[in-house]
Amino acid sequence: MATIKGTVPQQVVADDKTYVMHTYGRLPVEFVGGRGAVLTDSEGKEYLDFLGGIGAVSVGHCHPRVVAALQDQAGKLWQVGNYFYEENRNELAREVGELLSTITDGAGHVTGSTGSAWRLFFCNSGAEANEGAIKVARRWGEKNLNGATGILTAVNSFHGRTLATLSATGQKVFHKSFLPMPAGFDAVPLNDLDALEAKLKKPSVETGRICAVMLECIQGEGGVWPATPEYLQGVRRICDENDILLIIDEVQTGFFRTGAPFAYQLAGIEPDVVSMAKGIGGGFPMGAFAARGEYAKLLKAGDHGSTFGGNPLAAAVGRATVETLVEEGFGEHVIATGTYLEKKLAALPHVTEVRGAGLMRGAQFDVRIANDAVDLGLERGLVLNHIGDSILRFLPPLVVTEEQIDTMADRLTGIVGDLTD
Repeated sequence: MATIKGTVPQQVVADDKTYVMHTYGRLPVEFVGGRGAVLTDSEGKEYLDFLGGIGAVSVGHCHPRVVAALQDQAGKLWQVGNYFYEENRNELAREVGELLSTITDGAGHVTGSTGSAWRLFFCNSGAEANEGAIKVARRWGEKNLNGATGILTAVNSFHGRTLATLSATGQKVFHKSFLPMPAGFDAVPLNDLDALEAKLKKPSVETGRICAVMLECIQGEGGVWPATPEYLQGVRRICDENDILLIIDEVQTGFFRTGAPFAYQLAGIEPDVVSMAKGIGGGFPMGAFAARGEYAKLLKAGDHGSTFGGNPLAAAVGRATVETLVEEGFGEHVIATGTYLEKKLAALPHVTEVRGAGLMRGAQFDVRIANDAVDLGLERGLVLNHIGDSILRFLPPLVVTEEQIDTMADRLTGIVGDLTD
């Protein structure tokens, strides 16, 4: 078992233990600064960040354009509520809507548009975005499928921590302490079209008739397990044949994390509803869900709301982040550096598989060292993340360079060696 000496001031640790709920296992470091893909702790030590605020830091820590947008807006207006028009919100919705309709190639180049018209609802987190997507699906079932309410998800999926999104999450380990869970959700194995079709034909009694399928293109919290393009294309076909909605959860994969603006575009499909968060604000708390065409008109005034959703600060930061991602060509950069990261991870000792796309990667080890690797990583200036004892997940800021990947790989090679000798 690896042990590391913490550098956090004792008073900080004591106050955290006394006043903050212990829903996270806290690592012994206090970060006070960051630039690009580098974090600095309270002792002045620097770390290469390969977690990126759990995939939220898209354009890097404290990107100058995003900082300027936040500072400018902070001096003008923070909050008025969604009863009123405000600067940047509509512009951001238009810009994201254009990204949702993008057609791309495998190299991160835009090749066209589907021409779909998208409307967005802004909220504050991925869980809220998925709650809204669920509402759209159930309204569709109410109006067009004789009151159908069931939603199929995938085994090992993760859709949030609210009760409804937790029930949608296909990992029963998260359910057991909070029973009874809200009804209407069932999970089938990922990449198994036969299982999905069988469940549509004969849904469980608890779920009832199905109104939507809800999937991640890459299951992040479940272990970085990708849905194949053929599977996603098959699900799109099945949803069309049954007049049910296809919801794609892009909370972790969206905003160029996989190289395309959204991961579903790598499979050449277009969903009906998309949930998003994390990368849209570059680390600032923000989320949204979007629906296209007739599905965008299902929710009426009073059906949904959010006090802080799309507030002036979030809209300004979101717009600066999205425009930076597009104008600075992040898609091509993520494809190139993601391929390089995959190669370097595959060369690590004891790695048996590297999964994912772009700068969302999971390294599968044949030894149970991932937890200890995170601890030793901090000691050696790396911010890493483990999923269980045998998988390391990599979600660096999208500005990460090949040189920084080289440094990470060299340090991690030494860590694995020390843990397995």
